[in-house]
Amino acid sequence: MTLRVVIADDEDLTRTGLRIIIDSEPGLTVVGEAADGAGALTATRELRPDVVLMDVRMPAVDGVQTVRRLLSLPGPPKIIVITTFGNDDLVYEALRAGVSGFLLRRTHPDEFIRAIRTVTTGDCLLFPSAVRTLAALHGDGRTVPGIGRLTEREGDVLRLMARGLSNDEIATELAVGMDTVRTHVSDVLAKLGARERPQAVIAAYESGFVSPR
Repeated sequence: MTLRVVIADDEDLTRTGLRIIIDSEPGLTVVGEAADGAGALTATRELRPDVVLMDVRMPAVDGVQTVRRLLSLPGPPKIIVITTFGNDDLVYEALRAGVSGFLLRRTHPDEFIRAIRTVTTGDCLLFPSAVRTLAALHGDGRTVPGIGRLTEREGDVLRLMARGLSNDEIATELAVGMDTVRTHVSDVLAKLGARERPQAVIAAYESGFVSPR
């Protein structure tokens, strides 16, 4: 199956560079581009991509608003936001809103390819140190009712998710099978009302279940 990608960035050079990188990979194709948030919404509605690579700071409709609107569409795509700085306030809000992760502009081209493939398998792009920093700056001690409903093992899984471990790594750490890990991750997301893993990790930090410090 070929993964369909939309690139949304207001810089022509960035869009062109990403298109060349992505289209050179087997199993990936860029089906559309957009130069602002409104264009990203239109392209996604019309083209139904699997993944949207999107600048977190967009003209016309800002990045976070665009994320929320994209995720409200039927069968929404996975979203990877692109940022210049990992401690960007908008990155934190995008993670809260339900994106699958973020990448820095200076990321190596190979990492963009790996990222696209990663988010479509159910894993996420989580940079533990950056998320800890963001949580320490923005965490508000909010109540997350679902935290109290986690089983002991689900709590273990959430802590490992907060460390940035993939499903494979969690399975190794806990000495359990991949199917078991997938079930636990799914249950954690459901109990926390999280669309994606970063949302669950943010909730863990903000509720105090995991300390960002």
